[in-house]
Amino acid sequence: MTKHMPDIACQPHQTPQGTLNWVGMSGIELPVLVQQGSNAGDSVRMSSLAQAYVNLEDPLSKGIHMSRLYLLLDQMASSEPLSPNRVKAILQKFIESHQGLSSQAFVEFKFDYYERRASLLSDNSGWKHYPCTVRGLMRSGQFECEIAIEVPYSSTCPCSAALSRQLIQEAFERDFQGKAMDYASVLKWLGTPEGICATPHSQRSYAQVKVKVKEGNHLDISALINDIEAALQTPVQAAVKREDEQEFARLNAANLMFCEDASRRLQGALNANSRYQDFWVRVNHLESLHPHDAVAIVTKGIDGGYSDEPNLMDPMK
Repeated sequence: MTKHMPDIACQPHQTPQGTLNWVGMSGIELPVLVQQGSNAGDSVRMSSLAQAYVNLEDPLSKGIHMSRLYLLLDQMASSEPLSPNRVKAILQKFIESHQGLSSQAFVEFKFDYYERRASLLSDNSGWKHYPCTVRGLMRSGQFECEIAIEVPYSSTCPCSAALSRQLIQEAFERDFQGKAMDYASVLKWLGTPEGICATPHSQRSYAQVKVKVKEGNHLDISALINDIEAALQTPVQAAVKREDEQEFARLNAANLMFCEDASRRLQGALNANSRYQDFWVRVNHLESLHPHDAVAIVTKGIDGGYSDEPNLMDPMK
């Protein structure tokens, strides 16, 4: 015989009354399937922290059925790889499970995306991790799916490079002025500490990127990373031999950039890719010269798109 248990949530609600924008859960520990690399057939199970919400539009209802959201997440997020279509299906189920109570839904998955990345010149490769967030929103029948990711890179200051070159010129003039010079002596001097008496400052930097992806597409996180790193040209490295470190130094010298330069590079790359309906970019140069960071923010700038107001919050949180 089934024991009857009271369901307080289904009993009439007296006071106070009002509709609620969002009700649900955060910090849900959940394994999810995520596409690995750019092959849609390859996926890997990853540990994530999820959030799940619906609105409460019935002012007389005590609350929502949180267990329904949890069970749907458990059933749907771990059985198929995340994709815009899968995220949309989850949100639709959220709303269907709260018929008469809710008309909109939100879901979020936060996880560390790991991928092997090849070294610059040597035959080595190593694991790199990228903090990633996948979000979905269903509001007024309209669906949006967003990927947010953080990609580290190196930035070398153009001003510092110019000042360093000036000091090297002055050292050269001081050592060779009035002396007979030949190719061998100059070449030897360039290989001494005097030949590099000043170096430009560089710093580890981070591109925080949010993109809205179209329905029907795979959740190709690897392709987004490739787009970002190809635009910046100075990704941080995992496995490094001497030839890789030398190539990294060359790339930094060939890609001097302020935060403004980095954000414009990403703006151009993301604008050129039809996979992204909208984007929001924040680049953070963790200055080695200053105790503060240099920051630039840019959006695609479409009507109804990401806000162009300075967003001082970390989009990955």
